[in-house]
Amino acid sequence: MEKIFEIFAVVISAYIIGSIPTGYIIVKSFTGQDIRTIGSGSTGATNVKRVMGKKWFFITLLLDAFKGALPVVLAACFAKTFTGIGLLPVLAAVAVILGHSKSIFLKFTGGKSVASGVGTILALNWQVGLIIAAIWAVITFFTRYVSVGSIIALAISPILMWAFKAPLAYIAYCALGAIYIIWLHRTNIQRLIKGEENKVR
Repeated sequence: MEKIFEIFAVVISAYIIGSIPTGYIIVKSFTGQDIRTIGSGSTGATNVKRVMGKKWFFITLLLDAFKGALPVVLAACFAKTFTGIGLLPVLAAVAVILGHSKSIFLKFTGGKSVASGVGTILALNWQVGLIIAAIWAVITFFTRYVSVGSIIALAISPILMWAFKAPLAYIAYCALGAIYIIWLHRTNIQRLIKGEENKVR
């Protein structure tokens, strides 16, 4: 019974933290606009940049990454059960990215969970997280497509987790998380194929 309660507490708290709509709150507070009616309709950092510029892009990015990392760190530090296989931190990570993309505060809309997803990976394995962040930055810089950087970086994440001999649960999370986040980018992929995807300046 204690194990079930602990799993329930971790998942619900992580989902609520993940649901905090950082980009929506920032844009709404400073401009009064609903970011979901602007650009791609996402609440993520890229869409925030369209409204408020580069500075707020990075602020939103960092806040979303922190939002992703926090529940995973707390689960790893305070959870008493399933510690050997890393199950609870992974459940927290899954709940975070679901919360970010399907926020309970925004009628289950949200962002594409890239920054929060990278935050969860940083919390699970900081070396892999830093490499993923660097890959994202380099690919985005040279291609000028945030979506391309996000898709490639997250697709590589399970391979890096395996290379760093992370627990199987971490590798599985990165694989499934990458599939989910790539699926959230399906409209971006369609625009890339058509040559209609917006580049970052």
